[in-house]
Amino acid sequence: MDCERYNARETEPKWRALWDESGTFRTLNEESRPKYYVLEMFPYPSGRIHMGHVRNYTMGDVIARFKRARGFNVLHPMGWDAFGMPAENAAMQNKSHPAAWTYANIASMKAQLKSMGLSLDWSREIATCDPSYYKHQQRMFLDFLAAGLVDRKQSKVNWDPVDHTVLANEQVIDGRGWRSGALVEQRELTQWFFKISDFAEDLLRALDDLPRWPEKVRLMQANWIGRSEGLLVRFEIAPAPSIEAGEVEVYTTRPDTLFGAKFIALAPDHPIAAERAKADPALAAFIAECQHLGTSEAAVETAEKRGYDTGLRVRHPFDPDWLLPVYAANFVLMDYGTGAIFGCPAHDQRDLDFSNVYGLGNAPVVCPQGVDPASFTITDAAYDGEGVLINSRFLDGLTIESAKEEVARRLETTPLGNRPQGKRQVNFRLRDWGISRQRYWGCPIPIIHCEACGPVPAPELPVELPKDVTFDEPGNPLDRHPTWKHVACPCCGAPARRETDTMDTFVDSSWYFARFTDPWNEAAPTSAGLVERWLPVDQYIGGIEHAILHLLYARFFTRAMQATGHVGALKEPFAGLFTQGMVVHETYRTKDGAWLNPSEVEIKQTPEGRKAFRLGHSRLGHDRLGHGPEMVEEDVDIGPIEKMSKSKRNTVDPDEIIETYGADTARWFVLSDSPPERDVIWTEEGVQGSAKFVQRLWRLVGELADLAAPNDEVWPEDLSEPALKIRKAAHAALIKVEEDIERLRFNRAVAQVHDLANKLSAAIGAIESAEIGADIRRAFREAAEFLVLCFAPMMPHLAEECWARLGNAGLVAEAAWPTADRALVVEDAITLPVQVNGKKRGDLVIARDAKNEAIEAAALALDGIQRALEGRAVKKIIIVPQRIVNVVV
Repeated sequence: MDCERYNARETEPKWRALWDESGTFRTLNEESRPKYYVLEMFPYPSGRIHMGHVRNYTMGDVIARFKRARGFNVLHPMGWDAFGMPAENAAMQNKSHPAAWTYANIASMKAQLKSMGLSLDWSREIATCDPSYYKHQQRMFLDFLAAGLVDRKQSKVNWDPVDHTVLANEQVIDGRGWRSGALVEQRELTQWFFKISDFAEDLLRALDDLPRWPEKVRLMQANWIGRSEGLLVRFEIAPAPSIEAGEVEVYTTRPDTLFGAKFIALAPDHPIAAERAKADPALAAFIAECQHLGTSEAAVETAEKRGYDTGLRVRHPFDPDWLLPVYAANFVLMDYGTGAIFGCPAHDQRDLDFSNVYGLGNAPVVCPQGVDPASFTITDAAYDGEGVLINSRFLDGLTIESAKEEVARRLETTPLGNRPQGKRQVNFRLRDWGISRQRYWGCPIPIIHCEACGPVPAPELPVELPKDVTFDEPGNPLDRHPTWKHVACPCCGAPARRETDTMDTFVDSSWYFARFTDPWNEAAPTSAGLVERWLPVDQYIGGIEHAILHLLYARFFTRAMQATGHVGALKEPFAGLFTQGMVVHETYRTKDGAWLNPSEVEIKQTPEGRKAFRLGHSRLGHDRLGHGPEMVEEDVDIGPIEKMSKSKRNTVDPDEIIETYGADTARWFVLSDSPPERDVIWTEEGVQGSAKFVQRLWRLVGELADLAAPNDEVWPEDLSEPALKIRKAAHAALIKVEEDIERLRFNRAVAQVHDLANKLSAAIGAIESAEIGADIRRAFREAAEFLVLCFAPMMPHLAEECWARLGNAGLVAEAAWPTADRALVVEDAITLPVQVNGKKRGDLVIARDAKNEAIEAAALALDGIQRALEGRAVKKIIIVPQRIVNVVV
């Protein structure tokens, strides 16, 4: 070797510069090679990448490099999900502009990502906050509006009265705004909506057409869409002088339990509750109190179940003399079903909890099979399992499904007024997507409001954000801008105002994958031919936390783009989806409870076991023998392994790892530690082990280079046993690495490289220099190149240096993946299980190419088979080639 130790600090920048100069990873749209589009979820420009980014983008990069070597025209782009509240918060804190903060962070993170050696086509870089991007988003908003896919209506939202903004459900913590700490209010605001509910059935059914998505993600989306088949039941309100409504409509999926009903519960903002509250101050106060509860199902489910008796009563559908009390209740949402439910406490836990608080009782109407109905009671746990109907008059003895059918049949033929009292109905949990946000740093909604003409599309795009805004007071700066929002109506010329709400940032990320196919197109969001050539994305990679909203919105957006002529026949944006695990680390705390960063901690093995000490901190104490004072290290509590987070300070800076060990070491570790769908535990020992393996590969390739034949030397006609063994090891490793990367089993591919390195080291050690013939030298040449190509997608800088050390011209990043000789690695002998009448009685080891006659004779000669036959005549022998032998007697 010319250099015993591999120097990543010098080598890695050299190869990255060469890749950039030669445009190695720039993708041309017009190519005859088959396409492959690999994409990782693009990052928010927070200013620093973290180890989760390193793992995510390394996985995508391995696929991109591998597919490129396999002859595909690979599209592997990068961009920035750049709008959002953090930039506005930073502007308020730092007295800067969100754009300045965002673009400074982009520059910093881009440099970090480049230091990882990612094979990205940076010529396609986009930022969603750039007008050249969001003008096309505005165009599509107007196209969707013209196609009837956009609506404007009133909606209940979480309102922060201090920050003067709408909060997502996730931003409401214990009823308070996540940033201001103010009690959240529920307000009715006029909002813009995308009509995603129009596609509910299609979005649900099409999940079956995504076999390369994780089953858990498809299930999460199916549950979020929430298709249910039920019955719309009309309950007649008993005459009351102060109520105009004559009925309460309830949608239920359990009409079989109607005879267990104990009450009706209305959402606090149900029209009937609102009408009753006009004459009932206590009810009005209860409704106002409920308005401080978040609007999410999770907030409602976890809140203490509370209600208020409105004084109304409704008649049971099957018994006009049976009156049910009507409550306003804090656990019913107006946005789901009809905003009203009937409570069956015996068979719904939520209803039972409510009933127990207000003493309404319960009546079991479904009894488990084998249980005596007379002794079946409900106390604190509702029964929601299978069984037969009891205490239900004409339904007694029926199964749940039969009872549902009978109730539906009867109510559909029973009139209430001029309509049937019941109607079968399919409902979806999915609601339209409210995209209005009361903030500055987002895509402006391209609408102008005119008193005479109503909402009018902006005539010129983009509608750009004004730069001269201030953040010295709460609320949306666009609302108080002196000039930006004031315009003339494009239709009548009268004074009008711009829409000051901006779009939800989920809109920005719902179509960026399509923009990457032609980011230079100034006339349209996409180019028809190119988007149809590249989409769908062949492999999409990102966190499980985006399993529902982002992925569902992207699926909707693709359908909406199809409906408006932007993407042709495409429906699904992502053919393959992979959700990687998180990067986790131990946590460390001082005795007074302060969190410490791993860089502040030293781990030592002591007689008592593994212990942590704070670097640079010691205190005056006594030695263990009590001989006198000495400086004692400050010990630290080792906490549980958790997701890396700033709050617990258990983060590792990728820059420090790359500076110390090199990017390839970081890449190798995040791929090798565990299966990619599971969490990877970051340890200093593991990183050091990866760094040592880098050095070992460097030395091994150097040894192979010294022993190998020139790269243009032909194979000898005959190979010795040692040469054949080397070839078999190399081809077997190539096949396994190939299969593992195809199946995204990166940790297994890493293991195959380790195994091949071990076998080649052993082969070198077993051969004396004088014994190395031309065949062995040629085998070493092939094996060395295979080894480098196997780890090249994972450790590209090291691979380039090793490729050059082997005397190869050109870049390994541009080298073709070799074709393995599968016949070479087929074992000469196989083991076949042998059965007698279907029961295994022995194993037969025989040549793989043995004829059936030889297999039959050898099978019958086995001692276990002879004992099982017991002298009986053999009727026939069935041989499944290379699988099994079955003797029939």
